[in-house]
Amino acid sequence: MFRSLGNRNYRLFAIGGVVSNVGGWMQRTAQDLLVFDLSGGSAAALGVTTALQFLPTLLLGLWGGVIADRYPKRRLLFVAQSLLGVLALTMGVLTVTGAVQVWHIYVMALVLGLIACVEVPTRQSFVVEMVGREDLPNAIALNASSFNLARVAGPAAAGVLIHLYGGAGPIFLINAVSFLAVLGGLALMRGSELTVPEPVPRAKGQMREGLRYVKDRPDLLLPILLVAFGSLTAQSFAMSIVLMARGVFAADASSFGVASSMFAVGALAGALMAARRTEPSRKLLIGGAVAFGLFQIVAALAPWYPLYLLLLIPAGLAQITLNTTANASVQLAAAPEMRGRVMGLYVLVFTGGAPVGASLLGWIAEVGGPRAGIMVGGALTLVGVGAAIMLTKAIGRRTHAAVRGVAAAAAGAR
Repeated sequence: MFRSLGNRNYRLFAIGGVVSNVGGWMQRTAQDLLVFDLSGGSAAALGVTTALQFLPTLLLGLWGGVIADRYPKRRLLFVAQSLLGVLALTMGVLTVTGAVQVWHIYVMALVLGLIACVEVPTRQSFVVEMVGREDLPNAIALNASSFNLARVAGPAAAGVLIHLYGGAGPIFLINAVSFLAVLGGLALMRGSELTVPEPVPRAKGQMREGLRYVKDRPDLLLPILLVAFGSLTAQSFAMSIVLMARGVFAADASSFGVASSMFAVGALAGALMAARRTEPSRKLLIGGAVAFGLFQIVAALAPWYPLYLLLLIPAGLAQITLNTTANASVQLAAAPEMRGRVMGLYVLVFTGGAPVGASLLGWIAEVGGPRAGIMVGGALTLVGVGAAIMLTKAIGRRTHAAVRGVAAAAAGAR
């Protein structure tokens, strides 16, 4: 289950990731609660914040993948993580001094999104350079475990600290300090032990080349389409948790932290299960997507807060099963010189649906209540699974027909 940790470079990467992820989830919890309080409990304001954070990826995500292929990934990560630390420090100072306003958080969310355009595809495609193809699925699952372990600890710790300190300011400052762990890990890595592909020279049409590459590969297209449809609701699920906890069940800050952590418990369990698998499968990919849609609907119908908390566990497990299986499938199938662009597209669809999904579901929750918003999200996920399967089959049949036509023409010419 933990075989990738035997690799020194990956071990440094993973340790830094755990520390920074805890700080990141503490900040995400503080950010949501701060927006909720400053906006007078507006679901639409929460939706705008989430949308702004993911909108840059929707517009510039493919460009970020091209950058990841052109430049050394370790160096790009160091710059991006430094900028994220400075941003957290700035927000912490604004909040502690009492100067923070909702528009400050909107700007922070937008800048976070701009940095993520390059940082996320670079980080995703950097993993194989540390561990190689054989241990890639395991490393991806362990990354998800680290992320969701932080998702268990971070929101709960944030809820307690916000209660103790009476505000969210210290949370942003703690997150700023946590980036030192990531930067230290990157600095201590042994460059000689990394498998670094040759950087792709600058040329015209590289973004279009990446899109054509994915379009002609059903083994890449299906997981990317499933993630595309699932991201309409998956990335805004944290928003729905705060709406249910605060808006429906009137939970306080510490109880809201428990709700976020319960979802992460399921995701952590799913990630650890994924770490034991050697190869991703199509059935698991589709099954995870279907289960996530169903558990969103069931959770939205929960009449009591304890039952809602319990239902968040299988919802988290299903979501992480979809994500880890899709991520491993895409990275294993992509050629090294195309991996940055493929992961740029993957990240684009993974996060790019959030501006649309968060705004739509935030508006539905504002008009019809949080339960209606989550149920619509679950229904959209299920419809998306069917659409992804049908689209992949249709494109696959068209590609095979074109190949057979070319082959027949060549045989006739002979």
